[in-house]
Amino acid sequence: MTEQKQTVAAAPLLGDPSTDLASRRTGMAFQRTRLAADRTLMAVIRTSLSLISFGFTIHKVFAGLKENKVIAHAASERNFGITLVVIGMLVLLVGIFYHAWFMYALRKQRAALGGDGLIHGESPFPPSMTLIAALLLFGLGLVAAISMIFSIGPFS
Repeated sequence: MTEQKQTVAAAPLLGDPSTDLASRRTGMAFQRTRLAADRTLMAVIRTSLSLISFGFTIHKVFAGLKENKVIAHAASERNFGITLVVIGMLVLLVGIFYHAWFMYALRKQRAALGGDGLIHGESPFPPSMTLIAALLLFGLGLVAAISMIFSIGPFS
């Protein structure tokens, strides 16, 4: 009886079709979770891009009105535009850190399950292109914010 229990317990690791199917489904669930995390980061990118572009537009419109002497001063509008850009960058920075942390934890959990033989680790788990786009947008927002604050560079 003891030998029979050992055989049944070892069966999942020896290629039982139902266990094999379950481990493949679990592996695919990791891929779906990774894609969901990318979609979440894309939502953060859309929000921060809106804030950065609105802030930049407000800054440029009021700077143009002041330059053409339509209005006497535009300090509060300038500050409002800069504030929107900075808030957009902060939202993006939090989204980037959250995404990186989540992906680290997901990869760690996937590696642990793969090491135990509970899932197939054959499918690739590439770096996120969405994360790369978010980092590039953050760099662009940083250049825009510095340009707006110090009235220098390509965005002044």
